[in-house]
Amino acid sequence: MSHAPSNAALSLVAIQVGNTRTKLGLFLDGKLERSVKFEKEQFAQIVEEVTRMWSELDDTQSSALVLSSVHEAASTPLYEMLKDQLGEEIYRVEESMPVPIGTCVDAGTSPGSDRLLNAAAAFELLQSACIIVDCGTCVCVDFVDGEGVFHGGAIAPGARMQLDAMHHGTAQLPLVPFAKPEGDPWGANTPNAMVRGVYHGIRGLVWRLVEQYAERFGGFPLVVATGGDAALIFGEDELIDRIVPDLTLLGIAAAARAALLPESESAMPSAARAELGALGTDWANFDDADESSASEGVAETERPRATRSAPTKATPKSDAHKPHEHGEGCEDGGCGHEH
Repeated sequence: MSHAPSNAALSLVAIQVGNTRTKLGLFLDGKLERSVKFEKEQFAQIVEEVTRMWSELDDTQSSALVLSSVHEAASTPLYEMLKDQLGEEIYRVEESMPVPIGTCVDAGTSPGSDRLLNAAAAFELLQSACIIVDCGTCVCVDFVDGEGVFHGGAIAPGARMQLDAMHHGTAQLPLVPFAKPEGDPWGANTPNAMVRGVYHGIRGLVWRLVEQYAERFGGFPLVVATGGDAALIFGEDELIDRIVPDLTLLGIAAAARAALLPESESAMPSAARAELGALGTDWANFDDADESSASEGVAETERPRATRSAPTKATPKSDAHKPHEHGEGCEDGGCGHEH
């Protein structure tokens, strides 16, 4: 395992263990080349694919294996299998590799690494306040301010969890697969009614939370969606500025750069974002092709009940990425807590 020389971009295999699936990402010289996902219990297939990806990094100057997990029961055996198979050091996010995002949360609170990684990836590119909507096993709607500080958010059951709960918690409601409802706005049968309730419930939840965050912030931040159900639920929703399926993997790459590259090269330079392509074509309209728009604000979009204003584009303070809790570094009230 080699650490990064001063003139090299970082290549890595990123391993994201979630509550339902494990996702792998291959980064070559800072660019996400491909990603693949498995059911989290498919250990043999996951190890095989990680081994294949790792072999593709043989000719790179600087490479790393990085694992992030929100499911220890799945990640611990996977970690041991990978160590035995590859004989390489495997960095673990938060244990041996911090997430490069500041936090302003209640004392003793430990937000999930997936939420922090999503926040770090979104802020690294946008350099402005943003809201991250993660539609996976649970639905998370999180807020990052204009200086790159994570303030927390809201967590609700995901689509399949809601449908499972209705089935297991009642005597008559069936077990229904999740899909985008079509046709009339009301469900003419029980399964259709259940799916509509879940689908529109999540959309309404996210809309209301984004409005509340915007009211407190004083303008509409950019809204980025990720997670396995993001495209299905928000694919045609004007609330969402971009859907980025691999946002958590991109956060792992951001953490690796911050930990393993020299400080002067750990952040992705704004002029090189499009060239490196580390955030993919999903971010096309956020790159430096229109730097003047970025500094003046994104074009306004009509949204009900709240007026969207240009997001604040601020240079992070030197300590913006140092985690702090309520009462530490929040004296000016900027963290959103009561003082």
